[in-house]
Amino acid sequence: MFQSHKYEYLWIFLLIISFFPVIIFSISKSIAPANKGSEKLTSYESGIEPMGEACIQFQIRYYMFALVFVIFDVETVFLYPWAMSFYDFGVLPFTEALIFILILIVGLIYAWRKGALEWS
Repeated sequence: MFQSHKYEYLWIFLLIISFFPVIIFSISKSIAPANKGSEKLTSYESGIEPMGEACIQFQIRYYMFALVFVIFDVETVFLYPWAMSFYDFGVLPFTEALIFILILIVGLIYAWRKGALEWS
């Protein structure tokens, strides 16, 4: 049997948080001035007139380094809840976590050999 009375506070909370950004943005739009002059559209560089182009190209190694960081940051996000409830699990979740860690280690070794971790 579907028990919807258990979730009534959840639905009320979801309704409130879905309208909250709409309300905040509408208040901000009505209060904020709409004057967008030429000074407002220029880039800010500590009060100094901007020099050169605002759009510059970055080297690919910055993106590669950021991607490797994100991969291992996600690993931490996935492993932390598992570590907090480690004693409640059996052998199967432990082996699944080991396989997950081994896949990430293989990825780290691959990135290391390809030179993605070198900052030269």
